[in-house]
Amino acid sequence: MERYSETFVVVAEDLDELNHVNNIRYIEWIQDISKKHWHQVTTDAMRATMVWVVRNHNISYSKSALLGDTIQISTYIESNKGPISTRVVEISNKVSGELLVKGVTEWCLLDAQTFRPKRVPEEVQQLFGGKS
Repeated sequence: MERYSETFVVVAEDLDELNHVNNIRYIEWIQDISKKHWHQVTTDAMRATMVWVVRNHNISYSKSALLGDTIQISTYIESNKGPISTRVVEISNKVSGELLVKGVTEWCLLDAQTFRPKRVPEEVQQLFGGKS
């Protein structure tokens, strides 16, 4: 399975009134890393014919991230079925290695012209290493 990862530090803008990372920020990070992975692996030509929309987010929060924490975020495709791709995102404290948040998102592939669901092409599945 093809993984994509990034590391960054929590800044003040990421925090909520309890001084830990806001739940909405985690959702933004999940979407951002998913899009970056898509852009990293695919070509302009592929992206011109296909778009993804979220069908379902399932997010489990285990521990809070705080100001100054170094975050490791990684993602991979777990499986594909028809137009649905199941993507896992894990957000961890890079120093301690503790898993903070795990997101499992179902993304639906659409034809970029008609916006109708489209089976995930074999060439895309191979690029990401997701199971069919």
